Amino acid sequence: MRDLRAHARPVTGADDDLDALVDAIGPARFVLIGEPSHGTHEAYRERARLTRRLIERHGFTAVAVEADWPDAARVNRFVRGQGHDASARDALADFQRFPRWMWRNTEVEAFVTWLRGHNHARPEAAAGFYGLDLYSMHRSMKAVVDYLVDVDPEAARRARERYSCFELFGPDPQAYGYATGLGRVDPCEEQAVQQLLELQRHGAATEGGHPDGDEHFYAEQNARLARNAESYYRSMFRGRDESWNIRDMHMAESLGALDQHLSAQGTPARTVVWAHNSHLGDARGSAMGWQRGELNLGQLTRQMWPDHTFILGQTTAGGSVLAADTWDGPGHVKTVVPALRGSVEDHLRAVNLPAFWLDLRDPPVQDALGAELLQRFIGVIYRPQTERWSHYVETRPAEMYDAVLHHDTTRALTPLDSAGDDGHRDGEAPDTFPTGE
Repeated sequence: MRDLRAHARPVTGADDDLDALVDAIGPARFVLIGEPSHGTHEAYRERARLTRRLIERHGFTAVAVEADWPDAARVNRFVRGQGHDASARDALADFQRFPRWMWRNTEVEAFVTWLRGHNHARPEAAAGFYGLDLYSMHRSMKAVVDYLVDVDPEAARRARERYSCFELFGPDPQAYGYATGLGRVDPCEEQAVQQLLELQRHGAATEGGHPDGDEHFYAEQNARLARNAESYYRSMFRGRDESWNIRDMHMAESLGALDQHLSAQGTPARTVVWAHNSHLGDARGSAMGWQRGELNLGQLTRQMWPDHTFILGQTTAGGSVLAADTWDGPGHVKTVVPALRGSVEDHLRAVNLPAFWLDLRDPPVQDALGAELLQRFIGVIYRPQTERWSHYVETRPAEMYDAVLHHDTTRALTPLDSAGDDGHRDGEAPDTFPTGE
């Protein structure tokens, strides 16, 4: 791949090795940084390193991640010097849903520690940490009620009454989805919608927007999550494509609401998004979109902010990964099978550099990576025995990403918990994607 090597920019860990990538990002307000798996050390490390640069030197004020809103909210309070947590490890303690290692790992711990120090030293340039996902339906409903108890007891009573509709099904939202999907009971959709609308009306009717600033916005976001999670769980038994789309539309809606909230003072916010390549690489550039009719957060962000979005994918050709054999199973350090011949990863390995990035908008690079190629996606589950069918998808990389950062050989994440302590919270359902993106 002589043509690709001529355009490759080495990534060495030096202070200035990402400067050209930052220049390529330019004025984008939304920088989406993907990962080839949920258990790759180098991908987490370089994503954090680039994010630190964007926060320190380029005015980014938010990190929005593929995580549940309540769990990330605890981290957000910690990095802003609020709450009672004494350390980043303590602040990450609410990440109990499988797999814990996705956010409870040494790279995230180091980044959260750094972000708290940055915010303390430069409060005028403080950055927050936010969740975009929708698996915390019951916890989010509780958070809405808890907020209203303090600010409006009568509104709290109405919220309890609305959300009591879900009590019939117990703590497992999949039970709700199963029962409503079969038509055995009327769904609780209207109640969830009305609760969100009431919070939105209350905020809009108060001079200056949200009456309690961030706390009201947090409650509104939890109500938004409850509404969209209700729809998501109802869709789970109607097919993967529908539930996948609902989930990514929720993440896009949450990103938009966060941007509006952070931009309310007049200065447009700048946000870094952390998620798996399957969520951030524009689905229109893969079989996800052209065969299965799926959309994703990367596609929706580009559509909402076409001139302000930059997508960076990350890939690896081999090494090791932290992943499970089955859902809710223990995490293992697994050997990553060498990239399939002719795949995206195989083409990038041929560049013969340990780590580098490519601007996929450069015409020669676009020509080389604009064709249809298999690309590997490893989630929290890795099945090397059936890797071709479990983990590869047809893609056109130059349509999915603006740039790609490749690590030739990678190693597994280091979790904060023991390998067998994977994490599970009763009542929270798994992803619908087989490999757990």
